[in-house]
Amino acid sequence: MAAGGSTAAALGAYLVFEDEAGFSMTPPTTRTWSRREHTPVIRVRGRTTRCLSAAALLCYRTGERPHLIYRPRRHNRRKEARQSFAWTDYRDPLTAAHRQLGAPIILVWDNLGTHRCAALRDFAADQDRLTIFQLPAYAPELNPAEGIWSLLRRGFTANTAFTTPDHLTQTVPHGLRTIQYPPDLLQGCLTETGLTIHNRQPTTTTHRQSQ
Repeated sequence: MAAGGSTAAALGAYLVFEDEAGFSMTPPTTRTWSRREHTPVIRVRGRTTRCLSAAALLCYRTGERPHLIYRPRRHNRRKEARQSFAWTDYRDPLTAAHRQLGAPIILVWDNLGTHRCAALRDFAADQDRLTIFQLPAYAPELNPAEGIWSLLRRGFTANTAFTTPDHLTQTVPHGLRTIQYPPDLLQGCLTETGLTIHNRQPTTTTHRQSQ
């Protein structure tokens, strides 16, 4: 991260990557073991509509362990209810991140319409310790937070027959809590993108005195 990394180093800030994902009663499927000629079948209940969304902030600063801050949001099943995050669902995790990290934040996220709405722009403009960079369009491979959803879908929610919406909304936060603490997992999400974060070393100039 050339621009974001240099800014973060200059401010002593955390470089924070944000992403969000939705989860439904239909689980992701992965390879598993079974008896020969007996293909496993997963029977699920409920509709395939989104029941839960989660926003994740992955926070990095050189010399410190990574942090994962997340906020789940259960959706109302009524047709007229909003099935995506409002701008306040992004504001609140950022406010919590400022309190928890105790340092300026360089936020990197995609070009989602809600990220660019007037209310969120006004909120960001009022924050002295928040700087925002947009990822290039169609570049999820540059966002380490995508790795969080991969870990959830390949492990905690994979091949799981969710019996009720409550079952789903308990499983996803449990998975996030488990992922939250091993620093190697969070560092691996950054490594997977090919990005690195370095502190810029100060340069010094030595003046030789003439004899």
